[in-house]
Amino acid sequence: MRKLLPWLVSLLLAISLIVVVAFYFANDLFGDKKASDPVEVAGDVKIEPISADELVKVTSELIDIRTNLADTDYVVQIGFSFQFENEKAKEEFDKIKENQVRPIINRALWVMTPDDMNGTKGKDQLTAGLINSINEVLSDGKLLKVGIKGFIMTPI
Repeated sequence: MRKLLPWLVSLLLAISLIVVVAFYFANDLFGDKKASDPVEVAGDVKIEPISADELVKVTSELIDIRTNLADTDYVVQIGFSFQFENEKAKEEFDKIKENQVRPIINRALWVMTPDDMNGTKGKDQLTAGLINSINEVLSDGKLLKVGIKGFIMTPI
């Protein structure tokens, strides 16, 4: 029995170590992935309620965008509304929306599949990604919110 005792203690320590490591990494392996949450992807953008008159002053539109998706058998026609934190950001956006913002939107759509665009989750990820990408090119303020005004996806 005395010769067997060190083996039993070593075996119990090894099993205990394996169990502790498994619990430590279980949350990383099987937990929720927060990076795919559109709210977290968009970052720390806070939206405060504003009046309708103020909303008109800080809102811009980009409509009638037509392009194919990652699956080139599908074409999407989509329109967006953009809400900014101030009027200067809106004015800057209006100046660059055709030659800088439209290509950003096209690139974002070109990597999306029809399955991504079927549900709201994919569209939320698209709008969150657009907030991040467009904020990188703005210097006079921030883009706070992107809304999808119209959406049509058809196979060719």
